Amino acid sequence: MVQALSETLTFEEFLDWYPDGQGRYELIDGIVSEMTPTGDHEEVGVFIARKLNVEIDRLEQPWFIPRTYIVRPPVLASGYQPDVLVVDRLSLDQEPLWKRSSVITRGASIKLAIEVVSTNWRDDYGRKLFDYEVMGISEYWIVDFRALGARRFTGYPKQPTLSLCQLIEGEYQIQLLQGDQPIISQAFPGLTLTAAQVFQAGLNQA
Repeated sequence: MVQALSETLTFEEFLDWYPDGQGRYELIDGIVSEMTPTGDHEEVGVFIARKLNVEIDRLEQPWFIPRTYIVRPPVLASGYQPDVLVVDRLSLDQEPLWKRSSVITRGASIKLAIEVVSTNWRDDYGRKLFDYEVMGISEYWIVDFRALGARRFTGYPKQPTLSLCQLIEGEYQIQLLQGDQPIISQAFPGLTLTAAQVFQAGLNQA
């Protein structure tokens, strides 16, 4: 769930305002929203992160999944917190705000961004997809494990769907994965994971 707060802030004011260790917040067009994910939403994100960490170790890549971060797209007053973010440590020297505020501004610093869909699904499928594409983030997953998105994203009838977005010649090419379809990741070519396995991590308590 997303709870909007009343403040209208610039990105710099958002960084100054952001409370240490108290909740997760995003800034969308100057409006601060508190991210209050449900337990099953969190389980999906944790499951994916665990699988990706195993692959990072296996590949011996200088990548990691940070605990706190803000992704700043090339718009004046927005900052996002994907549910899972895989960052290239070697690129962080070129991030001017990383050491001070854990802010990432370059798509080249991000190997994979993942949003687990909740009630603000329009942002995940629309605004964030566009902004991540413009930033040049090479791979973006939209994990809609409860089929909350519109039917054009989740099928007829609606089904849990993972939208696998991969940047090709500056544009996302999107595959809609359902059931036992494998996730063929550019960043993690050895990953053995199906869409259904990801969805099940959040549906065990349903």
